[in-house]
Amino acid sequence: MAAVADDYEQALRETDKLRQDLMRLEAALVQHREHEKNLQSTLTTAQKLSDEIKANAELEARRIIREAEGRSDLLLEKTQSRLEDIQREIDGLKLKRRDAETSVEATISTLRNTLEFVREQEVREREDKILLHRPRLAVEQLFDDSELHTPRRAQALP
Repeated sequence: MAAVADDYEQALRETDKLRQDLMRLEAALVQHREHEKNLQSTLTTAQKLSDEIKANAELEARRIIREAEGRSDLLLEKTQSRLEDIQREIDGLKLKRRDAETSVEATISTLRNTLEFVREQEVREREDKILLHRPRLAVEQLFDDSELHTPRRAQALP
């Protein structure tokens, strides 16, 4: 009986030890489940935060793109306006150049006509001086019988 009692006592100690191991393992399991729950919560929070950051980044990128497009459109409008101003200025300068060319051509024409007139006057004055030195020839040439005493221009003899 003593052996049975020792076996029984041994079985009780073994059972007690197994219960303690079981309680310790259950505590560890509870702790691991708690850690898993915390990790799952952290992972869910991190995923939500990642999604929010991604959504905010996409919104920010769209805003930046809209602003850049707006600045680009404004710059394009300013450039187009400047181009139109320059084209108008070029057209105005072309008109001024044509006016200046016309004015210079008119001045040249006037000077050419004036020069021709002055040369003709000089020729007439020389002819008149020659006629003055030959009075009889000058009178005959001025009043030709066939023209009924109509004065005509005297011409110098060669």
